Amino acid sequence: MTEAIKSIPIAVLGAGSWGTALAILLARNGNPTKLWSRSEDHALEMQASRSNDRYLKGAQFPESLSVSSSLETTLEGCQDILIVIPSHGFHHVIDQIKPLVSDQVRIISATKGLDPGTGDLLIHTAKEILGEHPFAVLSGPNFAKELAHDLPTATTIACQDAEFLADLITRFNNDRFRVYASDDLTGVQLGGAVKNIIAVGAGMADGVGFGANARTALITRGIAELTRLGVALGGKPSTFSGLAGLGDLVLTCTDDQSRNRRFGLAIGKGMSQKEAEQSIGQVVEAVRNAKEVHELAQRHKIEMPICEAIYQILYENVSPQQAAHNLLTRDLKFED
Repeated sequence: MTEAIKSIPIAVLGAGSWGTALAILLARNGNPTKLWSRSEDHALEMQASRSNDRYLKGAQFPESLSVSSSLETTLEGCQDILIVIPSHGFHHVIDQIKPLVSDQVRIISATKGLDPGTGDLLIHTAKEILGEHPFAVLSGPNFAKELAHDLPTATTIACQDAEFLADLITRFNNDRFRVYASDDLTGVQLGGAVKNIIAVGAGMADGVGFGANARTALITRGIAELTRLGVALGGKPSTFSGLAGLGDLVLTCTDDQSRNRRFGLAIGKGMSQKEAEQSIGQVVEAVRNAKEVHELAQRHKIEMPICEAIYQILYENVSPQQAAHNLLTRDLKFED
């Protein structure tokens, strides 16, 4: 279908900062784009201001971007549905859209996380509820604010349906937003979930004052943990050295635009977990991801000491200092 796909509306479910930024990108690229917010008040605010001042201040909406709080209105006439909501709400939204979608609908997830009930990949959750549809995942080192302000960005889209993948590249790719194709749905999804946990660790290390050496070690050993888990679940090793793996991990661990890093910084500086979450003001995916990845690693008997340390800090009242000591005093081993 390629260029003809741009005549068909695309629905974006989730009007947080990332969903809004992707909706703006799609509309700029000539796609009729329909953005859904679960809050009627929020939708009305955006309709009036032609922007999302709650989550992405200063980014104006293109004319071809419409906003609604009605799922029925948003999905009407759409073949492709992009889901960009916190992972804990993913299952509920899929349940909501099930009676509203036809067999021809195609699903793209840009949600980074796992199913909180099962620890499963979100695409598996969508398949269980909706049945067989073409599915894709978008993930990479992308901050919403930079994308919305048209700064150069690259991402990965994973899909195993060749026509759907070609259509998505046509919809998303432009001279400021470069799309790389993949067929590794598992690896691309896991990269987006595990990097949040490592970013909390990097933030904590900086908050405590451990320095650049410790941060770099966390990033490097973090990618080793992600790769071990990803390969065990069927992902490709090369995915974890790409944009959705190492690229997203480095971005999230080193820049204070990252909520997960800022959350870790706050805890490292002495805030309680509740205070740290309140200081962010938006969902901190790593809080849930840490528990889900902990359970996933245990289920598959995968050693993930950094992720385990963050789980212990968040759920077992271990201090960042004690967790660091535990990591540094583990048995010595070969790096590979």
